[in-house]
Amino acid sequence: MNFEFSQEQELLREQARGFLDENCSAASVREILEGSDSYDAKLWKDMAQLGWMATAIPEEFGGLGLSYYELSVIAEELGRAIAPIPFSSSVYLATEALLLAGSAEQRQRWLPKLATGESIGTFAFAEHAGRPTPANLATTVSGNSLTGTKIAVPDGDISDFAIVVARSDTGDGASVYLVELQDVTRRKVNGIDPTRSHAKLEFQDCKAELLGSEGAGWSLVNQLLNRAAILVAWEQVGGSQAALEQAKEYAMGRYAFGRPIAGFQAIKHKLANVYVKNTLARSNCYFGGWALAGNESELPLAAATARVSATQAYYFASKENIQTHGGMGFTWEFDCQMYYRRAKLLSVSLGSEMWWQDRLISAYEQRNQPVAA
Repeated sequence: MNFEFSQEQELLREQARGFLDENCSAASVREILEGSDSYDAKLWKDMAQLGWMATAIPEEFGGLGLSYYELSVIAEELGRAIAPIPFSSSVYLATEALLLAGSAEQRQRWLPKLATGESIGTFAFAEHAGRPTPANLATTVSGNSLTGTKIAVPDGDISDFAIVVARSDTGDGASVYLVELQDVTRRKVNGIDPTRSHAKLEFQDCKAELLGSEGAGWSLVNQLLNRAAILVAWEQVGGSQAALEQAKEYAMGRYAFGRPIAGFQAIKHKLANVYVKNTLARSNCYFGGWALAGNESELPLAAATARVSATQAYYFASKENIQTHGGMGFTWEFDCQMYYRRAKLLSVSLGSEMWWQDRLISAYEQRNQPVAA
């Protein structure tokens, strides 16, 4: 079984990398990091013209109708470039939620706008520092009115609508709702990576449209998180590889005692360890991409495996990149910090690594349960 990308998909990678090298340089990322803008609006507009947001959206809704393999390629290149845009929240989460559970009317209304980048969506899930569960949800819906507070909502300050997890007052458990955000109180919050904005959203009797079936929200959340986890893992692999290449380039050009530091055993071991973790994470992401592209039964295990290994690889690579640069790596002037910031942010963006380790154990046990005679 071959999980690798096809020749056409690798050609897409070359085109995406060339575009991002030209339009998403480290200098442009640093402008967002040091400035007041929440994202790179010009880059977002240019990407929309290339159809990247429309990659996996069916043609009937204005999309390109391509597979998740192509979306995985784009995700990896965006991670490599540390792109300061709301791609993950709008494409991996909001768009996927509509594709999974949206009504015909909801899809027809929102997917064409998401495909062109005209609208930005997000996913509002967390309410407190602990793990959300159906039992501890405080956000509620009465009739068609939603009230509650969601914290650390990715790109919540710039999104047009949110997919919100809430508890119905009928007592049927968690459900998922689509809420437009024009009348919602938004408070931008500071995070470790300012190139990916977050906001606290305060809902007060906001109009909410049910997404999917009432009471079936937790099942939808699990499906959505599994799908998004694989795509975020591809972003993490892209960033991890870029951090390795940056460390290698510096080590080849930095001389000590008359020779490049890349020739010292300690540096060789550092970079070799990063390479091993990157290769393992990439292998798991290939498996995840295969599961996402049509092998649903393998999705829970593939998503958790990809998520855990990619999270570990990116954090390790970003940390070792700083260490390879020595004292210079800790300075504001060097770009090592941007990979470290993004690695730390993505490590908790869909739940912590420990949470995904628990999901991995559960998925493995469920997959290997003995079949009853």
